[in-house]
Amino acid sequence: MPTAAALDARAWPFVEARKVLKRLEVGGNEKGYALFETGYGPSGLPHIGTFGEVARTSMVRRAFQELSDIPTRLFAFSDDMDGLRRVPDNVPNKEMLAGFLNKPLTAVPDPFGEYPSFGEHNNARLKAFLDTFGFEYEFQSSTVCYREGRFDRALLQMLSRFDAVMKVILPTLGPERRATYCPFLPISPTTGDVLQVAAEEVRLDAGTIVYKDPESGRLVETPVTGGACKLQWKADWAMRWHALGVDYEMSGKDLIDSVILSSKICRILGGQPPECFTYELFLDDQGGKISKSKGNGLSVEDWLAYAPPESLSMFMFQKPTAAKRLYFDVIPKAVDEYRQHLTKIAEQAPDAQLENPVWHIHAGAPPAAEADFSFSLLLNLAAVCNAEEKATLWGFIARYQPELSPETAPMLDKLVGYALAYYRDFVKPEKQYRAPDAAERAALQELAEKLKAEASPDAQTLQNIVYEVGKAHGFENLRAWFQALYEILLGQSSGPRMGSFVALYGVNETVALIDRVLAGEALA
Repeated sequence: MPTAAALDARAWPFVEARKVLKRLEVGGNEKGYALFETGYGPSGLPHIGTFGEVARTSMVRRAFQELSDIPTRLFAFSDDMDGLRRVPDNVPNKEMLAGFLNKPLTAVPDPFGEYPSFGEHNNARLKAFLDTFGFEYEFQSSTVCYREGRFDRALLQMLSRFDAVMKVILPTLGPERRATYCPFLPISPTTGDVLQVAAEEVRLDAGTIVYKDPESGRLVETPVTGGACKLQWKADWAMRWHALGVDYEMSGKDLIDSVILSSKICRILGGQPPECFTYELFLDDQGGKISKSKGNGLSVEDWLAYAPPESLSMFMFQKPTAAKRLYFDVIPKAVDEYRQHLTKIAEQAPDAQLENPVWHIHAGAPPAAEADFSFSLLLNLAAVCNAEEKATLWGFIARYQPELSPETAPMLDKLVGYALAYYRDFVKPEKQYRAPDAAERAALQELAEKLKAEASPDAQTLQNIVYEVGKAHGFENLRAWFQALYEILLGQSSGPRMGSFVALYGVNETVALIDRVLAGEALA
């Protein structure tokens, strides 16, 4: 039985999960389970959008499990029977692939020489990709479903409603495409190509279509079942929803029109389209749309070089319907927000935990938080001591909290490594120190004196000292005082909580840093 907290939870995965539950309560559930689906086009390798879609769908699925005892399944569906439309840029043996254009991806040789086909290679990459993150899913191959007859009944229904389907699709096409469009794509028995040809005749009793072969010009009759045809993708999407009984699927904002069209076709087939969720697309560092061909985005591999996978899940959880910049500069914030929520959840009541992102990131079982060191704090520690190795940062950490070590705090140890990599590649090249003006010099002088005089400073005491000095020297807007400290001592316009930074770096070391500035020494 669901708890009252789950029924009232406002986190977006629960909002979506309640839609699925209502759907099954109203429309019945002959399958006996709730089916969630994500789609994948295996003409390319898995990317960050693939991760986001599976991660977000898994969050909705987990929320549903909190609401209901109805079993759930998640299909990761690969449209691997689609024809190869162009040769990808990021594969070897491009000339070889060019000879297999328009062949089903599972009939195209693997350019990497590792699998029987290019489709199977990319399917294996998808499964390995999803397994790396521990997703629970069932892989489904379009080629297998078509050839084994899982779609035969739905394909015959599509054939019986051919005119109604065409009436929905044709108005959305241009004149040239309209003249040759057919929802069925025959697989040529002579060339093996996925053909985009018009249907000359529909023979419902025989379960076939007749088309004109583009090579010979002769009329060819082919069954629509058994893998002899596949469907155009919008019709295919609708047929799949109906044939499998998909209850929930999400897609990007760029597919809104396709969702509407496929939903109409699904209803024509006698099915009920799934509950659909539209997420916003990511933007690059300039606010433009991310394009795989332009390479102006961020890959999963890029992210994981500088931050733990949980931080990427954090980024995906937050505001999925808002456009967000997906570039390197969003990583530190995502890491620290994940860390803050992980620290907070142990102190929260059960109903509040359901609103906490880490509950969804960890499928309801978040790990215990470790030491309270922010990513930004580690970045700035790396900056002032110009660290290149973990041991340098661990020297400061162990002095601040002697009970910590790479062995007792493995999550922190990984974070130290990520911080060093991020500092080296993004922070260090952009640092620009400046000299203090007269007012700032006076404030820095007093700050150094007060720090020296503090007998047993903790982070909060040190923070209070920084505040008091700023106020005493006329910084009405204390933000300007802190920004001055960041620019003068750290070479950047923003930074950590200064009390925490001084406590970690060391009072004597911070005083020495200030003394160097006052002596006119260039910190860079």
